[in-house]
Amino acid sequence: MTTDKDQSMDDQSPAVVFAVKGIDVTPNKDEGVRKVVKKQGEDGDRPMIGDKVAVHYTGKLLNGKKFDSSMDRKKPFIFNLGKGQVIKGLDIGVSSMQRGEVCMLLCKPEYAYGSAGCLPKIPPNAMLQFEVELLSFKGEVLTDDGGITRRIKVKGEGYNSPNDGSTVHVHLEGRCGERLFDSRNVHFIVGESEDMGVPLGVDRAMEKMQKGECCMLYLKPKYGFGKDGRAQHKIGPNSDLMYEVTLNDFEKAKESWELDLKEKLDLSARAKQKGTQYFKAGCFLQAVVQYQRIVSWLEMEFGVGKEQQQTIQNFLLVAQLNLAMCYLRLREYALVVENCNKVIELDGKNEKALYRRGEARLFRNEFSLAMSDFKLVLQVNPSNRAAHGQVSICQCKIREHHERDKKIYANMFQKFAEHDRNACASSSDNAVITNK
Repeated sequence: MTTDKDQSMDDQSPAVVFAVKGIDVTPNKDEGVRKVVKKQGEDGDRPMIGDKVAVHYTGKLLNGKKFDSSMDRKKPFIFNLGKGQVIKGLDIGVSSMQRGEVCMLLCKPEYAYGSAGCLPKIPPNAMLQFEVELLSFKGEVLTDDGGITRRIKVKGEGYNSPNDGSTVHVHLEGRCGERLFDSRNVHFIVGESEDMGVPLGVDRAMEKMQKGECCMLYLKPKYGFGKDGRAQHKIGPNSDLMYEVTLNDFEKAKESWELDLKEKLDLSARAKQKGTQYFKAGCFLQAVVQYQRIVSWLEMEFGVGKEQQQTIQNFLLVAQLNLAMCYLRLREYALVVENCNKVIELDGKNEKALYRRGEARLFRNEFSLAMSDFKLVLQVNPSNRAAHGQVSICQCKIREHHERDKKIYANMFQKFAEHDRNACASSSDNAVITNK
């Protein structure tokens, strides 16, 4: 004779399983999501809000009827935790799991599809059961190059976030490996955190945070202290950093559409000065932020007086020329060409734009295009000695390239000829054997 205790979970009704073995995993302990662990996961941390999680799941009604399963599709289901991409019960349940864990979740209607249901498969006011396996999870990547990863420990309030130019009040703790090197309350202007010794990665994350949020930011060297490190904190070159940041409060800056032209021009003059300051200090990414501000404020300004239009054009020319110079230092050569092209659209004989575009093309091994740019520079200014030197370099590179191509093709044709001779010799040998 078996007892309820001896029966497997699969043999028992969901109500019995969850009543006897389930634990309430809801934050406010209202029994809305109960969980039973079928297989323990690996020791370690659990997924956090915003993490990209991969799971396998099977969803059933209480009568055992299956309504959905990632297993049937033979493909894990991936979503960002706590972002409302799945029903509330799954967000809560998965956040309680460890990597490799398999569990059963029982979700009340208010944590599933509520009074509306999800017809035709899920009726109104249905309790749902899920079997879930947590395969993997990783932080939310905030930049295209993967340089900033965020993991949210405490969700912030509402949906309002700081914008560029906001003044933010934060508490931060910076670590390199296990060593705490910075712990303080600090306020700074978003886009200008370098002035307070706060790395760019923390600055860039501000626009993704809400008031009250506490998150961990994992920064690659590009968004930390770069190749120079930071002697003040005993941070070596090219070090990865981790910052725990709490956004205590912020005051938003005016959006671009809220500014009148005078305000935009005044702010552009300040951004130009700040960008030059950062560039001279070798903070090229921080300088990029300043020059991009000018472009965002002024590039769509039309229908103004001739004198104002000239002032706007002068600011845009300077900003895009300086962006090209920053991107040269950062070895982002496609962006150098892009910004130089914008300058040349405004001023087809701009010597600096033509020269910098030529430099970028030379670094990209586009020797003919680079030489054309340097020759255009010489048409504008025949006495530009640097351009004369670059033309000579391009000519040498083109000759070297042609010589290399000749050797490659000569070797290729030689191999083809050897292959043909060997093939002919083999055919002759076969013919002799056949005649015998």
